Order: sequence, then C-alpha cells, then structure tokens
Amino acid sequence: MQRPKFPSYRSELDRFYGPIAYEPAWFDGDAPRKQANDAVHLLADAKAQGLDPADYDAPWLQARLEVAARTRLPPGEHAQLDAALTIAVFRYLTDLHRGRIDPRSLGWALDVAPKRSYDLSSVLRDAMARDALTAMVAEAEPRLPIYQRLKTTLAAYRRLAQDASLRPLPEQETLQPNQPYEATTALAHLLAALGDLPVGTQVAPDRYDGALVAGVKRFQDRHGLRSDGVLGKATIAQLNVPLTRRVRQIELALERLRWLPDLPPGPVVAVNVPSFKLWAFNDPRQPGSADLETNVVVGRATPTPTPVFMQDMRYVEFSPYWNVPPSILRKEMIPRLRRDPGYLTREDLEFVGRDGKASTEVSDVTLAGALAGQLRLRQRPGLKNALGGIKFVLPNAMDIYLHSTPAPALFERPRRDFSHGCIRVADAVALARFVLSDKAEWTQARIEEAMASGRRQTAQLSQPIPVVIFYSTVVVERDGSVLFPPDIYGYDPTLERALAART
Repeated sequence: MQRPKFPSYRSELDRFYGPIAYEPAWFDGDAPRKQANDAVHLLADAKAQGLDPADYDAPWLQARLEVAARTRLPPGEHAQLDAALTIAVFRYLTDLHRGRIDPRSLGWALDVAPKRSYDLSSVLRDAMARDALTAMVAEAEPRLPIYQRLKTTLAAYRRLAQDASLRPLPEQETLQPNQPYEATTALAHLLAALGDLPVGTQVAPDRYDGALVAGVKRFQDRHGLRSDGVLGKATIAQLNVPLTRRVRQIELALERLRWLPDLPPGPVVAVNVPSFKLWAFNDPRQPGSADLETNVVVGRATPTPTPVFMQDMRYVEFSPYWNVPPSILRKEMIPRLRRDPGYLTREDLEFVGRDGKASTEVSDVTLAGALAGQLRLRQRPGLKNALGGIKFVLPNAMDIYLHSTPAPALFERPRRDFSHGCIRVADAVALARFVLSDKAEWTQARIEEAMASGRRQTAQLSQPIPVVIFYSTVVVERDGSVLFPPDIYGYDPTLERALAART
C-alpha cells in the first residue's frame, strides 16, 4: 500500500471540515493554534517510529507555521496551510497504522485491509477536541509489546550510531580463545556498548581470553552464528556491520509489524523465519514472556522458501500420512524410483488411486499415473515418516503446515533452512500440549502415545488459533536482548527498494 495521494483524502477532508463549515481547524484567526505546532512536532518525531518526517512535509510545515506566527499570511494561504497540515496528519496516521507498502506487492500473503476500522476524520477531530494528539498517535501504532521494544531499541541504536568511539575491528585470520590479540580494548569497548560485555570489565591488553570470549559468544548467539567464541571472518564481519545499517534493519522491522492484522484476544503461535524460532503466547498483547519457545527448521532459501502469511490452526493430526507434494514427486521421487524401485518399500511409501486403494508396485504404469495425477504418492505413518509423529494443520492454498520430524539433529545447527517450505518443530509435544491445553484428555502421555501409535487420528482444536509466519531480521526479546538473525531470503533489500520506489 503506497502512501495515498491527495485525491484519496478528499472524502476524509469533507468529513473533517464539513462539521466546522470548512473553517480552518488549526488557526485562530491569523494565528496558528498551539495544536498546530503540537501536530508538526509529532510529524517531526516520526523518525521515532522508523518513518521519515519529510514524508509528511514536517520541515516545510514547521517553516510555514513559524512565518504565520510572525506575520500575516497572504489571502487564502491560511486555508491552504490548514488543509496541508490535516493531510500530513492523515498520511502519518495511515502509514503508522497500516504501513507504507502493501505486503502483497512483495509476495507476502498478508492483507492489511481487515485491520480495525480507522476513521481518520473522526479520530483527528476527537483528538483535537480532547487535546490528545499524542494519544492519537499511540492509538494508531500496532498493539504489540514487541513494537514498543523495537522503538526503544531504535532510539538506542541511533545513539550508538553517533558514537565516534565505536570503530571497525581489524580484519584478520581466525582467532581462537587464549591467543594473542592486539585489539582487545577496541573489542571490549564495542561489546560493552552492544550489551554483550558488562561495562567496566577489565580485559587483558594483548590476549583474547576470559570475559572477552564470553562476550563474543553472546554476540554470536544474538547474530545467528555458532557461539564458539572463535573470532572468524563471519563474526568479525558481523561485529563490523555499520551501526547505521542496524538502525535501518530496525526501521524495516517496524514497517513489517505495521502490516500484521489485528490479533484477537487469546492464544497465538508465531514463527519468525530468519530466527528459526517458534513462540506460543496465551495473549501476545500482554507484556509477559512467551509461554513456549522452541527451535524450528524452515524452507531452503533456494528454491523452497517458507512463505509469509497468517492462517488459523484448526486441528492436530497424530501419526499422519505424508502426501508427497506434486513438485517433490516430479523433481525428486519419480527420478529416485526410476533408479531404485526398492526405495518405495524401504521408505514405507505407496501409490494411492482415486478409489483409495494403495499399491506398492513400481512400474512404468504407476510412475506415469503418478505424473499424470491419477495416483498420488504417500508415506505411511511410522518411524520413517517425514512428518514425524504429529502434524499441525492450518488449511491454506500453499499446503504449508507445522510438523515434527524423524531427523532432530538439524535443530542444533545455527542456520536451519533445510525444508521444502513447511516448518519442522523441535518440541512438537510441547506445542501439542499448548494448542490442546483446554482438552484435559490430551495429556502429555496420551500425545506421545498417539504420535508413536502408527494409527492416524485427529484432535480438533476447541477454537482456531492464529498462526503468524513472519519475517524480521531484528527481534527484541522481553529482557531487552536484541537479536539480528541473518537475512536468509534477502528480503531486507527488497523492502528497501520498494520504499525507495514510492511516488
């Protein structure tokens, strides 16, 4: 959604000025009201939201109001300036409430249209009547604690970006703990500024050891690196990312949060793809910590990225069949079965016809039937099943769901984009307990038994639970820790280009 141009606000202007007979709202006679200056100060402070004050003509409006306060404006300019300020506030509230870019234009299946109704004219008129312009802006923001945490982090990183004492570290070969290092003071200063080393920590002047290694490990963990304390090229590169770039990442994260639909009261499951993390909240609008946090595996950056979307989880399937998607069937399974027909029985696979009958015969006929869509290929429940023992179903056209896995070793890796698009959950039992928490009969023992039974069964959720599959290269945890996971799909530059291309 690009920023609306003037004509799109004409009806709002009529609704705003009509009740006051089209008289100026921001002036008393020839003099600007205090609220006019308050409004311009709010527009100038748009940078605190990760927005650009120039998008709302804040410098120009400020200059014109200062002129109006000193001298009489030419005939008609009061009305022009009054309308310009009203439109600037409308634009600011719109961008703050719904974002500047339509996420669908970037291929994200998020629709800002269903967000709570927002009558700009009524909101502004009411805020002016109550002298509550600041509260009006706060009301337009996303109603999520993480948004406020990101705003606080943005201000902190802007201050860091202006600190001339924070300089890049020298490039070098891999440095192991307890080795000589001449830049320990500069490294300690940077780590302390970023919160990875207690301020005032004394370090050896020429050796990389002790608290300094522990600080690097914390830094590595926050940046999606293997936290081994080794100062290699990847770690140095992350330490040397300009802090102005971190500021921009936070601004992009704030923009993406503005795209999220309003979340209803109650449980929510959220996955941030670059973080390779899942969180479950009994109410994400409350400031408490997540009720569940677990690692996930997501889609490969190329060619099967996990899509960004929001959908309701409706039921859980235990000991599921895996119906092989057509793309995997064509590109991987059919070529494999042509080379090795025995792969079918070894992996508990079977062809299934439209009549529901299963076959384990591998022949030119069955392979051709599968390619033609007359047969589908599925994997039976069991230890080899690619979905593991449980599948969390959120019906969607992309056939994306959450599931467990028989290959848990991948969860230990720092970068975990290995799937065909679906999301593998490390602690699937805990997630099942969360989504079925209001069903006393689904104890942990019964969940584990159903997962291992090899007999497909389902459990309907009492109420659908929204699942948000999101993408952000900045996450601020409840304790204030700032995580910068890698931009595995390259979406940050895409968003920057879209913002720069706005008219």
